[in-house]
Amino acid sequence: MFFILSKILFFLLMPFWWIMLLLVWIFFTKKTTIRKRLWICIVLILVLFTNPFIYRSLVAAWQPDPVELSAGKNYSAGILLGGMAGYDRNSKGFFGDASDRFIEAANLYHRGIIKKIIITGGSGYLIQKVPPESYFLRQQLIYNGVNDSAIIIESKSRNTYENAVFTKKITDSLNISSPFVLITSAIHMKRSASVFKKAGFDFIIYPADFKVIQEKFSLENYIIPNPKYLKEWTDFLKEIVGLYAYKLTGKA
Repeated sequence: MFFILSKILFFLLMPFWWIMLLLVWIFFTKKTTIRKRLWICIVLILVLFTNPFIYRSLVAAWQPDPVELSAGKNYSAGILLGGMAGYDRNSKGFFGDASDRFIEAANLYHRGIIKKIIITGGSGYLIQKVPPESYFLRQQLIYNGVNDSAIIIESKSRNTYENAVFTKKITDSLNISSPFVLITSAIHMKRSASVFKKAGFDFIIYPADFKVIQEKFSLENYIIPNPKYLKEWTDFLKEIVGLYAYKLTGKA
């Protein structure tokens, strides 16, 4: 039930759909005063959620700082969270926007910092039947020179909470002890770290796939409105609401 509700909530967190619903309201209402107020709401949403300075400032504050791990320090395993790949209609896997997680995990392994890579990720689809994401990622790690014996997969989880709970069962059953390295997108790290800590893990964070980095000033990054931020805000709001929803339900 929680999984289904989270999918519905994700839909409601899209500023694009807020605008669409307001436009529908405008179409059906006959009161001039209400129509004017609704148009003002639409303009305010567009100004706020397409402004690069507002988005970049808030996300930069939400993301953790980059982490540097010394080659002299070793960790039992890196826990790689899924959410970076998907499948087409022929069940062929493809990497997505967050694939920097994969690159960083492979780098840590090849540098000898982590001994194993635990991939946690099943299918996040509500209706479609697709293979678990971890299957695709496991094969890609092998293609990239990671020893098959160093890869452990958890293929049943559908969300971050299940990532943590199901992975804990695996590490306990295999007697893999801490310390672990938690690898996920920087914008997702606050929620992930809270959930994995609640599940009983001892780990250090290793954020990847930074949505905002410290760049030199440019009009595109700070002043000129960009509709792409309507989508970026959806992901950011999902993390904020998701974190506090987990806390309220005792999952984080």
